[in-house]
Amino acid sequence: MKALIQHLRFPFSFFLMPVYLFAYSQVNNPNIKLAIWSFLILHFLVYPASNAYNSYFDKDEGPIGGIEKPLPVDINLYYLANSFDFLAVILSFICCNLQFGLAVILYILVSKAYSHPAIRLKKYPIISWLVVGFFQGAFIYYTVFELISGNNYQNYNFEIIFPALLTSLNLWAFYPITQIYQHDEDAKRGDHTLSLKLGIRGTFLFTSIFFLISTFGFYFYFKSSTQLFSTEFLLYILCLSPGLFFFNYWVLKSWKNSINVNFKYTMIMNLLGSIGLNVFFFVLIYLKN
Repeated sequence: MKALIQHLRFPFSFFLMPVYLFAYSQVNNPNIKLAIWSFLILHFLVYPASNAYNSYFDKDEGPIGGIEKPLPVDINLYYLANSFDFLAVILSFICCNLQFGLAVILYILVSKAYSHPAIRLKKYPIISWLVVGFFQGAFIYYTVFELISGNNYQNYNFEIIFPALLTSLNLWAFYPITQIYQHDEDAKRGDHTLSLKLGIRGTFLFTSIFFLISTFGFYFYFKSSTQLFSTEFLLYILCLSPGLFFFNYWVLKSWKNSINVNFKYTMIMNLLGSIGLNVFFFVLIYLKN
């Protein structure tokens, strides 16, 4: 039972929460009931099931996202992951709507394709990077936005698509960093991740470039017609500054000694980045109300 709970990695859902909060913060008069149900379904069923499914097929012996010392897994983890997925789909159709239910099914199928040995998108560096960033970012943003705003998946205007793509840009920036300490483990399984292809220094440089692009994107999204820097953008920089300072500190340490490219520093980076984004979007929600 302990291994089952561990591999669901419930705390890891915190790292994906900014996407949901960003979508919620941009909706005028959100449907609170649907917002609560969609949050619970995604963060307590869909994401944990994806974690467990991935853990079952990877059978990692070294540190993985959110777990420093993973316990051995067995077939019960596979059944648990599928049970969570099944419950997520049922609740999506019953408590949300048809479109949200279909979106959840598609997300689950893509998640399984990422890990299952018959397809294993994880083996392909560019494809897996694009797929993960798109589905965990823009796809979820758009799905949540349309559900709680009541637009019924008919609105594809720039005001929805642009922020959705910004969430993917953030994930495309940070996704390789989450793999940077797993190069040996991934190589043994034949998973040629983007971070493995880029190398340690290449991964840091890649993340820096994509984060810079993402930051410019947020600048233009929140741009004020009367100010050079909008209040929202300045708040964005303020909330992310602890993570940015640590990232630069980590890069310098890793440049001198690759032993610093490890689970501990990766998790600190993920935590600081997630806290910063979550705080930022919570403040946006507060200001809007």
